[in-house]
Amino acid sequence: MYIDLHVHTEFSCDSEAKMEQYAEAALAKGINTLCFTDHVDLNPNDYGYNYYVPDRYFENYRKVRDKYAGRVKLLAGIEFGEPHLYADRLKELSAYPYDYIIGSIHWIGDMFPCQKVREQYSAKEFYTLYWEEVLKTVKQGGFDALGHIDFPKRYYGEIYYEETKVREIFKHLLDKDMVIEINTSSLRKGHSETMPGDELLAMYKDCGGRYITVGSDAHEVPDVGADDNIARELLRKYGLCEAVYEQRKRS
Repeated sequence: MYIDLHVHTEFSCDSEAKMEQYAEAALAKGINTLCFTDHVDLNPNDYGYNYYVPDRYFENYRKVRDKYAGRVKLLAGIEFGEPHLYADRLKELSAYPYDYIIGSIHWIGDMFPCQKVREQYSAKEFYTLYWEEVLKTVKQGGFDALGHIDFPKRYYGEIYYEETKVREIFKHLLDKDMVIEINTSSLRKGHSETMPGDELLAMYKDCGGRYITVGSDAHEVPDVGADDNIARELLRKYGLCEAVYEQRKRS
């Protein structure tokens, strides 16, 4: 099986890719399962604030899903930013027939790890704040997978963590039967490892993690399925099972 459960389309503010284009690329690459996980951004500082419209998404999704039925499995999803801050909206959206919901932390208050913030906060300082937000969001729950758990690495190019804090995050996440993803987008940004890499994957396994999802985090059609071979080697290395979600149920 060749699966990509993290793909962005024109229904995300930062992508112009069409669902149908992704479906064609999936067929060409031998991808048999693809999930469109468009951004839901509710932080007023985000330029995608309130961009996502679920009814328009589903109208288009159903047409494309039906067109490619029997050739490639197309799933409906979202990547919901800061779930602990917008729990009511997440609950509202969960009434839609999504297959899979990613919860991600992109913002800490009004801070995103852009160059200006990196000039003000060291990696250690920013990560310390970041892990506190991740802990809050896994305690809140309401989603299926925690996206790119060490997200600041994409911008800082390094990772900092306290093991006790990350283990606490994994405990709450696993207690809610949620998983993490292997996100390969950092490799396209010139980094040497996925999000997460070896250290956190080993810790996740040691904490009792069994399942994981794989996603390219593609925002452009050519990136769909990118570096899947590297993600799958990590799955084998740590004895983790690749998960797929349909109707919010893991298989």
